[in-house]
Amino acid sequence: MTYTNLFGAPPPELAEIAPDARQFSPLSPDGEDLAAQPAGALDNLAMLVPPGAIERRRALALALRALAPGAPFIVMAPKDKGGGRLARELEELGCASVQSAKRHHRICSAPAAGDAAAIEAAIHAGAPRFSESLGLWTQPGVFSWDRIDPGSALLMRHMPDFSGRGADFGCGIGLIAHKILASVKVKSLLMVDIDRRAIELCARNVDDPRVAILWADVRALNVGPFDFIAMNPPFHEAGRETKELGRGFIASAAANLRPGGQCWLVANRHLPYEAALEQKFRSVAPIAAEGGYKVIEAIK
Repeated sequence: MTYTNLFGAPPPELAEIAPDARQFSPLSPDGEDLAAQPAGALDNLAMLVPPGAIERRRALALALRALAPGAPFIVMAPKDKGGGRLARELEELGCASVQSAKRHHRICSAPAAGDAAAIEAAIHAGAPRFSESLGLWTQPGVFSWDRIDPGSALLMRHMPDFSGRGADFGCGIGLIAHKILASVKVKSLLMVDIDRRAIELCARNVDDPRVAILWADVRALNVGPFDFIAMNPPFHEAGRETKELGRGFIASAAANLRPGGQCWLVANRHLPYEAALEQKFRSVAPIAAEGGYKVIEAIK
């Protein structure tokens, strides 16, 4: 059959997706929120589940709550990204499925069903919560949701006191923004992330009139010119390492900075971003290296 509702990006050879399918992934700007769908509202759904266990079970539970009883439901994951646990997790939510394997994915097909108590428990377990250790609202599935990642910590230790108009590319739950906004010389800060959940958490975590928050793909932005941009670019997409994400962040930073503007970037030391920076910026300087991470300043 052709699925008209979609979560994530199932490989096209594993599920037939309508060209105008409604997208419910939080990583698809302008998509819809699966949690906001009334119970039984959807008549089908194809899902590529996220890899994190708590996040994955919440996504499955939200899907089963939103689907009409008996509606076609196909869910899949790479074998090394939760695929081996899919059938069991669906069964624990009250949905028996038929399991198959193709192109390194496990695929579960089922008429939607579920145990209401188990579904609500899984949704609650993956919901936003306040972290005493972080001092911020967070949620399983958002980048570094339960700890300060060491790359961001290194960047925050070495960033200068910025001034003027700036942006936080890939802002996450707002850790780096708090450091930036400590400078009274900062006039405005645009916080951008591709994850709707991160944007919603930032709205709770960052209370400052200088801030604007945007759900968008950094690589497609045309919102400058800025005086400074800080960023910790992701380097995984669909669970796989890719250097193109970081290069896309670098190109966008160059396009959105004024001449003389500063880009401060942290990355894993093995990622070869220096060449991409040198193509776009007139000055590129290493600032710090520690624990497998590096901080670089680039001037446009």
